[in-house]
Amino acid sequence: MNLEGQYNAKKVEDRIYRLWEDSGFFNPDNLPKTHKKKFTTPIAPPNITGELHMGHALELTMQDILVRMKRMQGYKTLWIPGIDHAGIAAQNVVEKQLKKEGLSRHDLGREKFVEKVQEWKEKYGNSILSQFKKLGISVDWSRTRYTRDEGYEKAVREAFKQYYDKGWIYKGYRVINWCPRCATGISDLEVNYAPEKGKLYFIKYGPFAVATVRPETKLGDAGLAVNPADNRYKDYVGKDLEIESVDNSVPADNPPKIKKIKIKVVADRAVDKEFGTGVIKITPAHDFADFEISQKHNLPLIKIIDEKGRMNENAGSRYQGMKVAEARAKILQDLKQLGLLEKTEDYEHNIAKCDRCNSVVEPLPSDQWFLKTTELLKLAKHVIAKKEVSFYPEKWKNISLKWIENMKDWNISRQLWWGHKIPIEGEEDVLDTWFSSALWPFAILGWPEKTKDLEEYYPTDFITSARDILFLWQIRMIFSGKLFTGKAPFKKIYIHPTILTKDGQRMSKSLGTGVDPSDLIEKYGTDALRFGLAYQNTGVQDLKFAEDHILMGKKFANKFWNMAKYVLMKLGDEKIEIAKIKSSAPIVKKLNKLSKEISKKIDGLNFGEASHQIYDFIWHEFADKYIEETKTKDDKKTKDTLAYLLINCLIILHPFMPFITEEIYQQMPIRDKKKCLMIEKWLT
Repeated sequence: MNLEGQYNAKKVEDRIYRLWEDSGFFNPDNLPKTHKKKFTTPIAPPNITGELHMGHALELTMQDILVRMKRMQGYKTLWIPGIDHAGIAAQNVVEKQLKKEGLSRHDLGREKFVEKVQEWKEKYGNSILSQFKKLGISVDWSRTRYTRDEGYEKAVREAFKQYYDKGWIYKGYRVINWCPRCATGISDLEVNYAPEKGKLYFIKYGPFAVATVRPETKLGDAGLAVNPADNRYKDYVGKDLEIESVDNSVPADNPPKIKKIKIKVVADRAVDKEFGTGVIKITPAHDFADFEISQKHNLPLIKIIDEKGRMNENAGSRYQGMKVAEARAKILQDLKQLGLLEKTEDYEHNIAKCDRCNSVVEPLPSDQWFLKTTELLKLAKHVIAKKEVSFYPEKWKNISLKWIENMKDWNISRQLWWGHKIPIEGEEDVLDTWFSSALWPFAILGWPEKTKDLEEYYPTDFITSARDILFLWQIRMIFSGKLFTGKAPFKKIYIHPTILTKDGQRMSKSLGTGVDPSDLIEKYGTDALRFGLAYQNTGVQDLKFAEDHILMGKKFANKFWNMAKYVLMKLGDEKIEIAKIKSSAPIVKKLNKLSKEISKKIDGLNFGEASHQIYDFIWHEFADKYIEETKTKDDKKTKDTLAYLLINCLIILHPFMPFITEEIYQQMPIRDKKKCLMIEKWLT
């Protein structure tokens, strides 16, 4: 049987994917009865706001390589797909769309707005799963889940109830990250810190000069603090100082005036003696560190900035209503006029910005629902310490344990309209989207019901994500799984690399540095993309993407196609019986050894090393050496060796390049051919 002149990915890929879907083998229930031992992995559910990007391409390719190998090794593989309702991200993207139409969510009202987000989900959320098919991923589409489907909603309510019944959920007035643009609280892990060249202002506080980057928060000062080991200030600790400040009751259009106020000095180890003058002002309502100090020393909480990012009535009539930046400029002008600004220095510091909309985040005190994490973190530490979950690369184990030590109670409420409503009567807030995501490995299998899937496929074996959601998602899944099921939710966590541009920049469409994997598939074919990504994935955590490797993948596909053509030409029309092919040629021994090494490499998540070894063997050992040696030979031993090499190279290459290998397999004259290559037996 003859293959076409050149491999044509565009003609092959959609047809082959339909073949796989029609075979039913993505569903473990349809696999041959010889597939008994389970291997389960959930997809990292993409947001309904998403579209295919290079991170998806890398993550899903690596996961599919593992799944396809396991399936060929006789495992009953279940890879569950799904999408996440995305909470704040989905609300944000739909609000932006409404803004283009001259509308806001308030113009629509909550019910109509939720309908709009549902429409968005139907149009764009499901489309990303269709895009995933282009990558060739072998997920069980019949088990696709969504974090707002009926069963999942039930799981969220049950989790909340169990936490609540334990007394672990409470409402508290505490300082949180507040995004004025999104009008909601956000977690620490949804805050990005960007370096900013600003100023350090030294303001007179009686006998002291206090350094600050935020002079506008002076209006909410509750005290001054020094380090207890700082002998310069030990005589002031515990005293109330009378100092000069700006009279904030004077109207803004009048010249500034001084007023005398009293302020207490406290000693706290959190104060850095080396920062500024060693004296810091404590503004508990607008700084996390200051809030913690105030709690220890019973200092008052004076909120001067509101949820819209403007100065409130506590800032006095002189500054009320001003935006934060405007108030900063005004108070600096006033301090300077009154002789209270001692000096200014250039200063670079990090500024907090919302991960979703890039607005400046304000620390604000707010009434929120919190989940106590003390017992949950003990669970997570126990799971990790006992190696119930293994981390790849291993360094993330200790990084995770360190993060767990510093985790505070979890702010689980969000002031949004889209999401799981907090199941308390009269409550309008929704749950943090990570609350529901934390249930993913067991909720997708039917929990809290005792379903057949939950019994058969839980706990899962493997999960993967980028490092940016390790703490948002992976750690929370660990303690949630352990609490609600008694078992760690997965055995392995693979933290895959973050893909950067060739010169090390973050990939971003808006910055013009993004690379669309769909464009690469169109240009080179899916197999080329998959193999090129695996080839670059050599254990680094920052993968500087090079398109050259994708071109290499295309050339490798063409090379392999031509090799297959040559072998099939040599074999002629005689039917091949895979089980009966025997060869004692030295290259066969090399291939048998390679197959075992590739198994170990993939199991160890060393995808780059595995792809390099496959490439070297096929191109150099098989093509350059053995094929060249056979060009003048036509004996049975040579033909058997060629057949053995081709069949088993198809098998070990299949997880990396599933389309071309399946196409070649389908066209081979094999007597005992399976319906699909993807269920052929792995070479052992």
